[in-house]
Amino acid sequence: MTSDFQQSRERMVDLIASRGVGDERVLAAMREVPRENFVPPHMQDLAHEDAPLSIGEGQTISQPTIVAMMIEAAGLGPASKVLEVGAGSGYVVAVLSRIAGKVYGIERHRSLGEAAAERLERLGYGNAQIRVGDGSKGWAEAAPFDAIVVSAAAARVPEVLRRQLAIGGRLIVPVDESMAGQALKRITRRGEDDFEVEILAKVQFVPLIAEG
Repeated sequence: MTSDFQQSRERMVDLIASRGVGDERVLAAMREVPRENFVPPHMQDLAHEDAPLSIGEGQTISQPTIVAMMIEAAGLGPASKVLEVGAGSGYVVAVLSRIAGKVYGIERHRSLGEAAAERLERLGYGNAQIRVGDGSKGWAEAAPFDAIVVSAAAARVPEVLRRQLAIGGRLIVPVDESMAGQALKRITRRGEDDFEVEILAKVQFVPLIAEG
């Protein structure tokens, strides 16, 4: 079975590369992290399909190609400190941890967040941690971040997250633009109050919910 999962993971990564993701560090991380361990047991056979999958609480584990695209856009290196908002089952945090030096994840749903934290510890991702909380508020005590990846669609870009970027840091965030749908944006902090905005792709994510 392990060999079957490894082979299907290789096929998944080959597909991701064929769709334009060229960062070898991202591809290697996705080849290494066992996505089948981050989905419900009854869905493990579908773990390496290029599609989002339900993980409970109305949440999903994102499509692998979109995950790879977002991480590539974050422009990470071994010394990078990264925050993921909307950690879900912990999969993106795990992939980020194979590339960056330190990774933080926030998940709003306690059942998912606690399970993800236990999973990361059990699988040995020692440079990553997850806590339960309102991701739209970021993680102030760990800021500033070299990159923030938001795995849920915001109605508008959270100002708090922009302010938790280091100078030169990148915020990768889907933004719901109403009739135009969701746009994946990269916001780069060029200076104290100088932010560059790029639109990367049209996407579809579950909504980012702030708790007030």
